[in-house]
Amino acid sequence: MSTAAVTTRPGAVLADLLPASRVRDIALVVGGAALTGIAAQIAVPVPGTPVPVTGQTFVALLVGTAFGARRGFLALALYALVGMAGVPWFQNGTSGPGGSSFGYVIGMLLAATAVGALARRGGDRSVLRTAGTMAVGSAIIYAVGVPYLMASNGMGLGAALAGGVVPFLIGDALKAALAMGALPTAWKLAGRKG
Repeated sequence: MSTAAVTTRPGAVLADLLPASRVRDIALVVGGAALTGIAAQIAVPVPGTPVPVTGQTFVALLVGTAFGARRGFLALALYALVGMAGVPWFQNGTSGPGGSSFGYVIGMLLAATAVGALARRGGDRSVLRTAGTMAVGSAIIYAVGVPYLMASNGMGLGAALAGGVVPFLIGDALKAALAMGALPTAWKLAGRKG
Protein backbone atom coordinates (compact mmCIF):
# COMPACT_ATOMS: atom_id res chain seq x y z
CA MET A 1 0.00 0.00 0.00
CA SER A 2 1.42 3.38 -0.88
CA THR A 3 1.86 6.18 1.64
CA ALA A 4 -0.48 8.39 -0.39
CA ALA A 5 -3.28 5.85 -0.03
CA VAL A 6 -2.76 5.71 3.73
CA THR A 7 -2.67 9.46 4.27
CA THR A 8 -5.77 10.26 2.22
CA ARG A 9 -8.02 7.51 3.55
CA PRO A 10 -10.94 8.51 5.75
CA GLY A 11 -10.25 8.06 9.44
CA ALA A 12 -6.60 9.11 9.33
CA VAL A 13 -4.99 10.95 12.23
CA LEU A 14 -1.89 13.10 12.02
CA ALA A 15 0.43 10.22 12.98
CA ASP A 16 -0.85 8.29 9.96
CA LEU A 17 0.88 10.82 7.72
CA LEU A 18 4.17 9.17 8.71
CA PRO A 19 5.18 5.98 6.88
CA ALA A 20 3.48 3.03 8.59
CA SER A 21 5.63 0.58 10.55
CA ARG A 22 5.86 -1.07 13.93
CA VAL A 23 8.91 1.06 14.66
CA ARG A 24 6.85 4.20 14.04
CA ASP A 25 4.12 3.02 16.37
CA ILE A 26 6.56 2.04 19.13
CA ALA A 27 8.40 5.35 18.80
CA LEU A 28 5.11 7.27 18.99
CA VAL A 29 3.94 5.38 22.08
CA VAL A 30 7.25 5.75 23.92
CA GLY A 31 7.63 9.36 22.79
CA GLY A 32 4.06 10.20 23.84
CA ALA A 33 4.63 8.70 27.29
CA ALA A 34 7.93 10.55 27.71
CA LEU A 35 6.48 13.86 26.53
CA THR A 36 3.61 13.47 28.99
CA GLY A 37 6.11 12.80 31.78
CA ILE A 38 8.15 15.86 30.85
CA ALA A 39 5.03 18.04 30.66
CA ALA A 40 3.99 16.82 34.12
CA GLN A 41 7.07 18.56 35.52
CA ILE A 42 5.58 21.88 34.46
CA ALA A 43 3.51 22.19 37.62
CA VAL A 44 2.17 25.34 39.23
CA PRO A 45 0.67 24.95 42.72
CA VAL A 46 -2.86 26.23 43.17
CA PRO A 47 -3.65 27.63 46.62
CA GLY A 48 -6.33 25.64 48.44
CA THR A 49 -6.03 22.46 46.39
CA PRO A 50 -3.61 19.52 46.33
CA VAL A 51 -3.88 19.42 42.52
CA PRO A 52 -1.45 21.67 40.59
CA VAL A 53 -1.85 23.09 37.09
CA THR A 54 0.36 20.97 34.84
CA GLY A 55 1.21 20.63 31.17
CA GLN A 56 0.45 16.92 31.13
CA THR A 57 -3.28 17.25 30.46
CA PHE A 58 -2.60 19.31 27.35
CA VAL A 59 -0.01 16.82 26.10
CA ALA A 60 -2.26 13.84 26.89
CA LEU A 61 -5.06 15.32 24.78
CA LEU A 62 -2.69 16.22 21.94
CA VAL A 63 -1.13 12.74 22.01
CA GLY A 64 -4.54 11.10 21.82
CA THR A 65 -5.74 13.38 19.05
CA ALA A 66 -2.59 13.18 16.94
CA PHE A 67 -1.91 9.46 17.47
CA GLY A 68 -5.42 8.01 17.43
CA ALA A 69 -7.24 5.99 20.09
CA ARG A 70 -5.03 2.89 20.15
CA ARG A 71 -1.64 4.60 20.18
CA GLY A 72 -2.95 7.35 22.47
CA PHE A 73 -4.21 4.74 24.93
CA LEU A 74 -0.91 2.84 24.80
CA ALA A 75 1.17 6.01 25.30
CA LEU A 76 -0.83 7.10 28.35
CA ALA A 77 -0.97 3.52 29.70
CA LEU A 78 2.82 3.35 29.45
CA TYR A 79 3.09 6.72 31.19
CA ALA A 80 0.80 5.54 34.02
CA LEU A 81 2.40 2.11 34.43
CA VAL A 82 5.97 3.38 34.44
CA GLY A 83 5.04 6.11 36.92
CA MET A 84 3.30 3.57 39.15
CA ALA A 85 6.42 1.39 38.96
CA GLY A 86 8.49 4.19 40.47
CA VAL A 87 9.79 6.45 37.71
CA PRO A 88 9.36 9.98 39.13
CA TRP A 89 7.56 11.54 36.18
CA PHE A 90 4.14 12.24 37.62
CA GLN A 91 3.53 15.88 38.59
CA ASN A 92 6.40 17.44 40.54
CA GLY A 93 8.57 14.34 40.18
CA THR A 94 6.27 12.03 42.13
CA SER A 95 5.61 8.38 41.35
CA GLY A 96 3.55 5.44 42.51
CA PRO A 97 -0.17 4.87 42.67
CA GLY A 98 -2.21 7.06 44.93
CA GLY A 99 -1.87 10.72 45.65
CA SER A 100 -4.57 13.30 45.21
CA SER A 101 -4.10 13.72 41.48
CA PHE A 102 -3.71 10.08 40.40
CA GLY A 103 -7.35 9.98 39.30
CA TYR A 104 -6.53 12.65 36.74
CA VAL A 105 -3.80 10.38 35.34
CA ILE A 106 -6.36 7.61 34.85
CA GLY A 107 -8.74 10.16 33.36
CA MET A 108 -6.05 11.25 30.90
CA LEU A 109 -5.65 7.64 29.77
CA LEU A 110 -9.37 7.40 29.00
CA ALA A 111 -9.48 10.92 27.51
CA ALA A 112 -6.58 10.21 25.14
CA THR A 113 -8.49 7.18 23.88
CA ALA A 114 -11.72 9.14 23.40
CA VAL A 115 -10.16 12.14 21.64
CA GLY A 116 -8.18 9.75 19.44
CA ALA A 117 -11.44 8.10 18.37
CA LEU A 118 -12.98 11.52 17.71
CA ALA A 119 -9.94 12.57 15.67
CA ARG A 120 -10.42 9.51 13.45
CA ARG A 121 -13.86 10.95 12.73
CA GLY A 122 -12.48 14.40 11.85
CA GLY A 123 -12.61 15.89 15.34
CA ASP A 124 -9.32 17.72 14.81
CA ARG A 125 -9.85 19.11 11.32
CA SER A 126 -11.53 22.42 12.12
CA VAL A 127 -11.46 24.92 14.97
CA LEU A 128 -15.00 24.10 16.12
CA ARG A 129 -14.53 20.33 15.91
CA THR A 130 -11.26 20.60 17.82
CA ALA A 131 -12.96 22.70 20.51
CA GLY A 132 -15.57 19.98 20.95
CA THR A 133 -12.97 17.23 20.99
CA MET A 134 -10.91 19.02 23.67
CA ALA A 135 -14.08 19.68 25.73
CA VAL A 136 -14.95 15.96 25.67
CA GLY A 137 -11.40 15.04 26.69
CA SER A 138 -11.35 17.54 29.55
CA ALA A 139 -14.75 16.36 30.77
CA ILE A 140 -13.51 12.77 30.90
CA ILE A 141 -10.42 13.79 32.88
CA TYR A 142 -12.60 15.60 35.42
CA ALA A 143 -15.16 12.77 35.53
CA VAL A 144 -12.46 10.41 36.80
CA GLY A 145 -10.20 12.87 38.63
CA VAL A 146 -12.82 14.53 40.82
CA PRO A 147 -14.27 11.35 42.37
CA TYR A 148 -10.73 10.09 43.00
CA LEU A 149 -9.86 13.43 44.63
CA MET A 150 -12.96 13.11 46.80
CA ALA A 151 -12.06 9.56 47.87
CA SER A 152 -8.37 10.22 48.47
CA ASN A 153 -8.94 13.38 50.52
CA GLY A 154 -12.30 12.70 52.15
CA MET A 155 -13.83 15.70 50.35
CA GLY A 156 -17.45 16.31 49.52
CA LEU A 157 -18.52 17.00 45.95
CA GLY A 158 -18.65 20.78 46.42
CA ALA A 159 -15.13 20.94 47.86
CA ALA A 160 -13.78 18.61 45.16
CA LEU A 161 -15.33 20.71 42.38
CA ALA A 162 -14.02 23.90 43.99
CA GLY A 163 -10.52 22.45 44.37
CA GLY A 164 -10.33 20.05 41.44
CA VAL A 165 -12.22 21.76 38.61
CA VAL A 166 -12.91 25.48 39.07
CA PRO A 167 -9.27 26.64 39.37
CA PHE A 168 -8.40 24.83 36.13
CA LEU A 169 -11.17 26.00 33.80
CA ILE A 170 -9.32 29.06 32.48
CA GLY A 171 -6.17 27.01 31.88
CA ASP A 172 -8.21 24.35 30.10
CA ALA A 173 -9.75 27.01 27.88
CA LEU A 174 -6.27 28.29 27.00
CA LYS A 175 -5.03 24.75 26.27
CA ALA A 176 -8.09 24.14 24.08
CA ALA A 177 -7.40 27.40 22.22
CA LEU A 178 -3.83 26.27 21.54
CA ALA A 179 -5.09 22.92 20.24
CA MET A 180 -7.77 24.69 18.16
CA GLY A 181 -5.00 26.57 16.40
CA ALA A 182 -2.40 23.81 16.21
CA LEU A 183 -4.33 20.76 15.02
CA PRO A 184 -6.32 22.23 12.10
CA THR A 185 -3.19 24.14 11.06
CA ALA A 186 -1.17 20.92 11.02
CA TRP A 187 -3.75 19.38 8.67
CA LYS A 188 -3.66 22.43 6.43
CA LEU A 189 0.13 22.34 6.30
CA ALA A 190 -0.04 18.66 5.40
CA GLY A 191 -2.44 19.57 2.60
CA ARG A 192 -5.10 17.26 3.98
CA LYS A 193 -8.11 19.28 5.11
CA GLY A 194 -11.02 17.12 6.27
